[in-house]
Order: sequence, then C-alpha cells, then structure tokens
Amino acid sequence: MDTTAVLKKFNEYSKGTLMETLDIEYIALGTDFLTAKMPVNFKVHQPYGQLHGGATAALAESVGSAASNFFIDTKSKFINGIQLSINHIKSKREGVVFATAKNIHKGKTTHLWEITIVDENNNLISVAKMTNIVLTKK
Repeated sequence: MDTTAVLKKFNEYSKGTLMETLDIEYIALGTDFLTAKMPVNFKVHQPYGQLHGGATAALAESVGSAASNFFIDTKSKFINGIQLSINHIKSKREGVVFATAKNIHKGKTTHLWEITIVDENNNLISVAKMTNIVLTKK
C-alpha cells in the first residue's frame, strides 16, 4: 500500500470543500486507521474564541468518511454518513488538533469508527463515533 499516494488523493479530493475551508489535511494512514489534522485559529472559533464543536464534528466526520472510502471499491460503491455522536472533553483556543479514526466494525453495508481528537500535546479534546452506510452507485 502506497500510503503517500492515498493521502495525496484524499487531500486532492478536499479541494473546494469544507475540508479545504477548515484547513483539514490527511496525514497518516494504516490498515485500520486514518489521521487528519486541523489548525485551531479564528476560522474554527466560536464567539468566545474557543474551538467550535461544529468544526470538531466536521473534522471527525471528514476523517471517518475518508477512512471508509479507503476500504471500498469507489468505482461501484460510495459512503454516506448516517450517524455521528461526539463528546467534547476539553476546550482549545489555538494550536492544532489531530483526529484519528479507528475501525470498530467493517461490514459489507456498514462501517463503525471511533474517532479520537487530541491536540499537539496529546490532550484529549473530543471523542466521536461515526456510522457509515456503504451504498451501490447507480
């Protein structure tokens, strides 16, 4: 597996999307995980100057969706997120957060991911679970 090529492809697909707006970048890939990073700055702050929970959720859903795409034949199948739950543990004002999606279940029709979001000091920021459905292209 050429992880560099896969990560480059994921990052190219992000151009012109919310992922580009939030500066999300996919940075690491393994057989059962995908990691992305996102800077914490004014673009992702809520009015009180802290990381917005919605931006954190967008990061979690982005990495969970991309991870599922790695495990399917994208010529005949596609992924839709059908459930996301997230718990915010700690606030963050500046720096970088890293989201790592780890596979819990990889079935023929559904994938379940646990997504852990930590900062550059490995402080736990949020934890999410995401379910994706695998659908056939028509």
